[in-house]
Amino acid sequence: MQLWISELGFNRLTGLPHYRSNRYQLMKIAAGIEYDGSAYCGWQSQLGVRTIQDAVQHALSKIADHKVSVVCAGRTDTGVHAIEQVVHFETRAKRSMRSWVLGTNTHLPSDICLLWARAVPEQFHARFAAKSRQYRYIILNRPVPPGILNHKVTWQHQPLDEIRMQVAALKLMGRHDFSSFRALSCQSKQPVRTIYDIRVMREKSCVYIDVLANGFLHHMVRNIAGVLIAVGKGERPVSWVQELLALRDRTKGGVTAAADGLYLVKVQYEPTFGLSEEIDPPRLC
Repeated sequence: MQLWISELGFNRLTGLPHYRSNRYQLMKIAAGIEYDGSAYCGWQSQLGVRTIQDAVQHALSKIADHKVSVVCAGRTDTGVHAIEQVVHFETRAKRSMRSWVLGTNTHLPSDICLLWARAVPEQFHARFAAKSRQYRYIILNRPVPPGILNHKVTWQHQPLDEIRMQVAALKLMGRHDFSSFRALSCQSKQPVRTIYDIRVMREKSCVYIDVLANGFLHHMVRNIAGVLIAVGKGERPVSWVQELLALRDRTKGGVTAAADGLYLVKVQYEPTFGLSEEIDPPRLC
């Protein structure tokens, strides 16, 4: 993409003003971002509240010395965290990738960190070029609530049967209409998504739900977690998941689990973009 900037000049013979054009090449850069969403009203910029997007754009603009707008791979809700959110932005500033990372981090609050930056071709788009996204939902399953991990996990004091949860979760594999697992306010044009992999496992007092899909509806992972928690507590049968898929009715879908335990872990792109960083999901127990 190219930007033409016209500058006012004067014709030496006539003395009349004219415009001469200087051409500046815009560079497109992709970046990975880690953040604790506890103190923010989600990713997307909104008037009068703190958002991740505003903080990131402010920091990048300082380094670019011009206003920078970023596009993200997936807009996270209030209180949701990210191990590796991916964004792209365009700039006319000439900086090394190392300078983008180190410089931007000096202007970011301590709960947001730029992990890496890469120059990418013009056709790259953080959202539309993504092939898959992975989320992890973390449940602290013990009788007493979290102290250090407050706002980093969802607490469930009742014992959870992770084996029942895994059996139920497998019913969600594949391509389905996830209307029963989307927020009533979801603005997506169609509710069909494909889950490539979903796993439930326990490590000591933590239960992890990992979901890999081509895309997600609003509150989809939190609604899946709410259903699986109900199954894990024995409040609902394993077959409830299939029933909900068939009903295609969010009002029958149970409780939306809290945002605290949700992490955007990874966004995958075609290898040709060179963004194949391997970052492990969080393990807090």
